[in-house]
Amino acid sequence: MSRFVVDASVAVKWFLPEEHSREARRLLRTGNELLAPDLVWAELGNVIWKRYRRGEISASEAESLLRDVRRLPLSTCPSDLLLTAAWSIAVQNNRTVYDCLYLSLAQSKGCPLVTADGSFYRALEGGDFSRFLLWIGDLG
Repeated sequence: MSRFVVDASVAVKWFLPEEHSREARRLLRTGNELLAPDLVWAELGNVIWKRYRRGEISASEAESLLRDVRRLPLSTCPSDLLLTAAWSIAVQNNRTVYDCLYLSLAQSKGCPLVTADGSFYRALEGGDFSRFLLWIGDLG
């Protein structure tokens, strides 16, 4: 069994067609343990809201997606338990605490954070936390 932390940029690809959606869906294979801070629910809800507001999806499609999101095979960790470490990572790397919550979880579990957030990935690749980062496109 493989363990991965996934951020909202990856999880949204399970529902909405985007670049790297196929790679993201590979993570859903049986046997993978998928983790995220509990912040992921709010972030996914916000992505769906933005798509609705831009007219990309209808209200009924949005409501259906919200139901589907709640069925995701994600084990979540309370963000408050990750906050101190996330703050430290954020300050050290000039990144948002939101994004660093995911990285803090990956570090605490000793597994990679899979992300499709290019600016976050590029800012941290080659640095102290790069061993915990995995670009979605590298899932092949």
